[in-house]
Amino acid sequence: MKIRVPILFISIFISTFCFAQKKSATVEGKVVDENENPLSHVSVTILGQQKGILTSDSGRFQIKVPADKAFALVFTYSGYKTAQQNFLLNEGEHESVTVRMDPATGVMQEVIITEQRERTEVGLVKPNPKSVINLPSPIMGVEGMLKIIVGSNNELTSQYNVRGGSYDENLIYVNDFEIFRPYLVRSGQQEGLSFINPEMVRNINFYTGGFQSRYGDKMSSVLDIQYNTPKKFAGSAYVSILEQGVHFEGLGNKNKLSYIVGMRNRSNKNLFSRQETQGSYVPSSADVQALVNYQFNAKWSAEVLGNLSQTKFTLIPEFSQITSGIFSPYFTANLGLDIYFEGREKDQYNTGMIGLSSSYEVNKNLKLKWLVSRFENDEAENIDIAGAYIFGDRDFDKTSSSYGSIINPLGAGITQTYARNHLNIVDYNASFKGTLNQNKHLIQWGLGYDKTFINDRLNEWEYQDSAGYSLPYNPNLLLMNKVVKSTADLDINKFNGYVQDNIAINKNGNAYTIQAGIRFNYNGLNSQFLVSPRISASWKPKGNNDIVYRMALGSYDQPPFYRELRRQDGTLNTQLKAQRSLQGVIGLDYNFFGLNRPLRLTTEAYYKHMTDVVPYDIENVRIRYYGENSAKAYATGIDMRLFGELVKDAESWVSLGFMRTKENIENDYYNEYSLDSLNQPVDSTTVEGGWFRRPTDRLITFGMFFQDYLSTNKNFKVYLSTLYGSNLPYNIPGSVKYRNALTIPPYIRVDIGFSALLLDTDRSNRRSHSPFRNFDNIWASLEVFNLLDRENTISYMLIKDFQNNVFAMPNRLTPRLINFKIVARW
Repeated sequence: MKIRVPILFISIFISTFCFAQKKSATVEGKVVDENENPLSHVSVTILGQQKGILTSDSGRFQIKVPADKAFALVFTYSGYKTAQQNFLLNEGEHESVTVRMDPATGVMQEVIITEQRERTEVGLVKPNPKSVINLPSPIMGVEGMLKIIVGSNNELTSQYNVRGGSYDENLIYVNDFEIFRPYLVRSGQQEGLSFINPEMVRNINFYTGGFQSRYGDKMSSVLDIQYNTPKKFAGSAYVSILEQGVHFEGLGNKNKLSYIVGMRNRSNKNLFSRQETQGSYVPSSADVQALVNYQFNAKWSAEVLGNLSQTKFTLIPEFSQITSGIFSPYFTANLGLDIYFEGREKDQYNTGMIGLSSSYEVNKNLKLKWLVSRFENDEAENIDIAGAYIFGDRDFDKTSSSYGSIINPLGAGITQTYARNHLNIVDYNASFKGTLNQNKHLIQWGLGYDKTFINDRLNEWEYQDSAGYSLPYNPNLLLMNKVVKSTADLDINKFNGYVQDNIAINKNGNAYTIQAGIRFNYNGLNSQFLVSPRISASWKPKGNNDIVYRMALGSYDQPPFYRELRRQDGTLNTQLKAQRSLQGVIGLDYNFFGLNRPLRLTTEAYYKHMTDVVPYDIENVRIRYYGENSAKAYATGIDMRLFGELVKDAESWVSLGFMRTKENIENDYYNEYSLDSLNQPVDSTTVEGGWFRRPTDRLITFGMFFQDYLSTNKNFKVYLSTLYGSNLPYNIPGSVKYRNALTIPPYIRVDIGFSALLLDTDRSNRRSHSPFRNFDNIWASLEVFNLLDRENTISYMLIKDFQNNVFAMPNRLTPRLINFKIVARW
């Protein structure tokens, strides 16, 4: 027995050891950066162990791991944030994963570590998604940050102008799906939530010009958004006076399934409470978005993106009181306008989108991707508002019993606006993309097809009466000031495609990159086929890693969609051709030290030569096109941007731009009259209008986003957003002589936010029964919008008296408002 017992224990020990050795599993996969490019030589280790493996040149790895117990793989790579994934695998199980690593900024040998692609690609700006969330802005989104980069003149809209282009000249993609916006929206008051949910954003690529052939057919900019791919269960919730939202993200089915869902609700009622037009405002907007990804294996994955949103706007106006300088062809004065309303406006904008994509990695060098989507906008406007007005000299004597009243009337009348408009747009898209990596070449190609149905019913008119006279005046007829009545049922087929080669060359210490490609598109509506070659390049000189020179040249064409086709009288021009432009950009990217901090300066000069231009007027955010290719135009300017941590660990931005854009419209002739001694016209001369400022012509734009915190406590932070834009032209509708007769004053806006940490990330001090034990952190913010309380003007209301003199009264934007917000994350 004494001998058998040791032998028994030895046998058990050996059996247990052998059994434990068999208890293993395997994890294989691929490590990529935030742009899906493979990362080689990434260190992969099991948490708590020192030894590990490195990823291959194609970013792939395979590692043996313990089974039947929880463990974590840690991924580390220089210049990137450490990533960690947790597992619990059965014996012999084989798991496939894709790991995405986010870049980390830092300083090494007096060189700022940044993504090289950002430095070499023309016009590329990459705002930090975390900064977007902290930005004090009424629209609370990615577009709020973009406005600091390109400028703005309206805090109520998420739309923006880039280098002299209109809102319709901007491309927006979310996970490679093109995004469309509502089209009937007239003012920022009616606009609801932006499509992009900032809580779901992982990466932002914003091209201000000179973008590559792989992007679509617009003339101004590209916003390329990638939503987050979750690594664990997490979420956030926020509540503010203007907006509320929640989002969840997580993993399932042994980490093969990932999901992220966001829901938001917004009401701008408090923003409108101090508007010049008093009344009952009932604006509301809500949406829900979801992104679901399934990784079938290491090579094959599929993704579904869905969105449903609804925006409602109801206005029952009561009274409006405006005082300002007046424009007239004959005189100027400081006058007041009082309007008493009856009626109401009720609008609704519904958006639905569903997209499915599938990616297949044939081998380490070849990737293929298929996408199909359906996007629908269903919009309705119902307006019937009448206003009785009186204008003249207003009494500003506070000691007078008539203080604030109009004491010397110059005119009075009635206006009525009526609209029953309905628009339904459905767009089906199917596209294919491929990427082939061959040594120094990265070849990209793609094909796309769009099927668009447009069903449009417009019925709107405006009536003006002044002192008993209908304007325009005709004693025998009752005439409307403006009438739009039309119907349209369009079925449009579009084809597009591209091929592009990205070349990286290192020669004698000099680094060169070249992106050369060609793009085509065919529009079945007007049977127009267009080819657009584009090329961009960069050069990093030998021995100088701090500076990169870059340039781009290409053709950027924009086939007409919906608004461009419609003339101002409502009729359609289905033979309208694409607007065309030839663009050139040169610039540099420079890293340096200033204020004892690493800073980055980018500068780009550009010129756009545009033909077949469709002129337009802007009324608030509504664009009214002429519906004819009747102009040529140009835009030229220079953009400068400074990035860096002006305060350590707090990124800030400063942007400055100078621009001039003008257009020459065909057949814009008018008569110039000579006057006799009694000021009566005796002779006329025909004059051509010539070059006019375009509606987006702004000479100077300045934007700044600044972050700071208490030197003794980083848990108290401040965020400052500043915007300045010099004056804009405002056109008198239907007038050639007075096309640029009015000027919108400079736009000046300062928003500031203060944040305090209510609950930090240290959970060890929380009690087990605490309701906050599972939260990562909770922040409280106090925001002051329009800190200077400046009355910014967005447009003008044109009033005529019975002598047909024109008076222009400003429509102003929002005054100062305080917003309170609480954000919790887990």
